[in-house]
Amino acid sequence: METSFSSHPWLLIFITLSTVHAQLPGSWELLVSNAGVASMHTAVTRFNTVVLLDRTNIGPSRKMLPKGHCRYDRHDDVLKKDCYAHSVVFDLQTNEIRPLMILTDTWCSSGQFLPDGTLLQTGGDLDGFKKIRKFEPCEPDRFCDWVELKDVELINGRWYATNQILPDGTVIIVGGRGTNTVEYYPPRKTQNGAVELKFLAEVEDNQMDNLYPYVHLLPNSHLFIFANNKAVMYDHEDNKVIHEYPELLGGPRNYPSAGSSVMLALDGDFKTAVIVICGGAEYGAFIERSTDTPAHGSCGRIIATDPNPVWEMEDMPFGRVMGDMVMLPTGDVLIINGAQSGTQGFEMGSNPCLNPVLYRPDQPIGLRFMTLNPGTVPRMYHSTANLLPDGRVLLAGSNPHYLYNFAAEFPTELRLEAFSPEYLSLDRANIRPIIEGIPETVRYGEAFDVFVTVPLPVVGVVEVKFGNAPFATHSFSQGQRLVKLTVTPSVPVDGRYRIKCTAPPNGAVAPPGYYMAFAVNQGVPSVARWVHLVP
Repeated sequence: METSFSSHPWLLIFITLSTVHAQLPGSWELLVSNAGVASMHTAVTRFNTVVLLDRTNIGPSRKMLPKGHCRYDRHDDVLKKDCYAHSVVFDLQTNEIRPLMILTDTWCSSGQFLPDGTLLQTGGDLDGFKKIRKFEPCEPDRFCDWVELKDVELINGRWYATNQILPDGTVIIVGGRGTNTVEYYPPRKTQNGAVELKFLAEVEDNQMDNLYPYVHLLPNSHLFIFANNKAVMYDHEDNKVIHEYPELLGGPRNYPSAGSSVMLALDGDFKTAVIVICGGAEYGAFIERSTDTPAHGSCGRIIATDPNPVWEMEDMPFGRVMGDMVMLPTGDVLIINGAQSGTQGFEMGSNPCLNPVLYRPDQPIGLRFMTLNPGTVPRMYHSTANLLPDGRVLLAGSNPHYLYNFAAEFPTELRLEAFSPEYLSLDRANIRPIIEGIPETVRYGEAFDVFVTVPLPVVGVVEVKFGNAPFATHSFSQGQRLVKLTVTPSVPVDGRYRIKCTAPPNGAVAPPGYYMAFAVNQGVPSVARWVHLVP
């Protein structure tokens, strides 16, 4: 059968890019050809497994639940008796997939890891609107599954909300469709009901571009909350807005017009936080269901802790909507997935963005972006990207259809891939450090030693960084964080190098929980070791 480039123009674009840019940095590998579910939400656990989560009312997946396990819902329009898995756990060591059972609808829900490593999962649609769920991860050879809490539920139903862990280990849940409030888990005893956040209502437009707000915990303990094209600093202890930021030009940036956002690595005295927001859809593309309206290519960068902050603007190599921004262990940002035209929503994107882009924040403006080696799998609406402990980035999902559809131009995607940044290339293997010793638990401000080996002699300072495991969904990794520790130059000791480190000073810099600890030598990260950071 001949391929029609007129009906699949992105294929011609890919072939052209592959020919011209065959030597671009980065490499791709297929991990699993059939994960069973198209992951709308993805999170990496401290046991080096990955939780993949779709929605329940989507009909048959490609993974059955164990015999005798079925979900019964008389209100489900597709399957009232549903014996298919809509969540699975993926073992990074063996590439095996195990089905998990989720009982209520998790469509466009939110999540965050708690200090003990349990994944908190909140909201969704229909019967999941006010639900709170937990997944307590376990070793790959053990059994663990989703648990739906019966003794507590959300005060307000939440669909398209954002979760962020706070310095004390509690979680704030922000916004949602038609829900311009915040609430907390566990519920605050001193507070009756959810708290109104007028800012979310003020930035709502005819497209509802205030959904899945970007929420970042600043090192001053306040929250940076961005929705549509505006942001505020929010005091979560007194539940009030204490600062309004300038408007970010270039159109809406949140769902359904989403670009993506990160807070750059925290370092030094931990008093400065820089936020970067890139991409988005043109206003009106969602209302008009326009699949060919070009996406934004602009990025805004702001020092959120500055008393008089301003947005610094720059342009990506090309426009991108529904991309993902992933903090790498080096402090660079990988921008991956998405489309160059259209908007978020079912059947509303086109011209897939196959080339990842590396954002190098320490370079001068104009030199920060590097185009990387393109992939071959379009990752459009409902796709995710997550940093793995070995430094690769896991790509999952993409289902721009109401149900599973494997015959469309951009079909439901069950393949799992990994992208390896240039720092994992073979020519850098001889400077890649190996962590030989590190404490399993460290306390705030504690001094501790990390021991590493490196094939070639160390030149310069070996950095140590803590990166958490966020909850990735809808182009934003909720809770994503990278902290560069204070270290002394490495010292040779009995065939290894000893690095003296100081743990983050408090929960505003790094909330309590499990972190991937990376040693980084000349821009090349080790395989991470999981460390539990506690008060």
